[in-house]
Amino acid sequence: METYREVIGLTGPLLPAVSFLGRLPTATIQFGSVLLVARTSGSLAAAGLTGGALAIGQVACGPLVGRLADRHGQRTVVLVFSLANALAVAALVAGALAGLPTWLLALLGAAAGASVPLIGPLARTRLVALARRAGAPEPTVGAALSFESTLDEVSFVLGPALVGLAAVLAHPAHALGAAAVLVALCGTGFALHPTARATAAPATGTPRARARSRMPRSFQALCASLALQGAMFGACQAGITALTERLGQPDQAGLVYAAMGVMSAGAGFAMAAVPGRIGLRARWRAATATAFVLSLPLLWTGGLGVLYAVVTVLGVAYAPHLITVFALTERTVPRARLAEAMAFATSALTGGQAVSVALNGRLTESHGPAAAFAVGSAAAALACVIALTARPAPYSGNRAS
Repeated sequence: METYREVIGLTGPLLPAVSFLGRLPTATIQFGSVLLVARTSGSLAAAGLTGGALAIGQVACGPLVGRLADRHGQRTVVLVFSLANALAVAALVAGALAGLPTWLLALLGAAAGASVPLIGPLARTRLVALARRAGAPEPTVGAALSFESTLDEVSFVLGPALVGLAAVLAHPAHALGAAAVLVALCGTGFALHPTARATAAPATGTPRARARSRMPRSFQALCASLALQGAMFGACQAGITALTERLGQPDQAGLVYAAMGVMSAGAGFAMAAVPGRIGLRARWRAATATAFVLSLPLLWTGGLGVLYAVVTVLGVAYAPHLITVFALTERTVPRARLAEAMAFATSALTGGQAVSVALNGRLTESHGPAAAFAVGSAAAALACVIALTARPAPYSGNRAS
């Protein structure tokens, strides 16, 4: 707790609150767009196409947002994209309610995904920059990454839950409308917060500006590991949905997935207590191996109570893997390209999940939930192989910069 107090001391209490509320719409619009279009059009195919287009837009344009933030500073970029995202989400809601054709809804979904301001990755970048500028020790930098990853986990548990609640009590449009307002207000607050100066655009000719060298090859291994974790997320989501439907309790799917997210958030928060003598590569290997081992019981899970237990325990491995890979990213890439790298890593995670959900949805229809769980275990095994063989090394130019 003392370490986390040091982390909050770097930013003040307002920034974490604003950044959490600002990233909540990102967790809301993916699931919300599917529910909205399904409700207004009556077509699951149209809903899936719109949600898929939204995910593709986010994956394709996420690294661009990070690159622009590195080059021009976070303040301007976040402000522009937050307002653009609010308008795009509002347009998607209006289009769905107006009964626009599917191809137009898909375009609006793609625009909503492409304009996501990526407050999560940029908040992580900003907090690391503040810690480095203050000369904070490595445990504090690690705690900063744990803190940000925990906020991400909580937002991605809370967001879909709020959408589901709005859909039951009223209409999914209310949740997406609230998301548009929230990203406009809190995105603006995040952009204008005084700490944005820590990530201001570098002056031309400075070492930071000249440091835009190529990303090291080891960064590709880190992104691949995150993409595989996203694939595991998607496989678990498809398997959980299929199994709860088979058990005649489809409404439990969201709660089961949320239980995994809550455990993951708790494990992420506890990462600050890991002794510094345990290096990042050792943590990476341990997290991927744990995910693989803990995923295997899902292959033989057939009851709701057992599903809750197995999935909740599995959540222990998720956040530690995310935190460790983001920490390795921070040390591996040039600091002048950190926002771009964080955005690219987040896009890899999102893309892996989106592709996995699409493929495993069809797989479960043909072969049942165990097939999706098997894909998740295979993805965890591949991530473990990458962690055992990759050799990410600190970027030599970071000390000089």
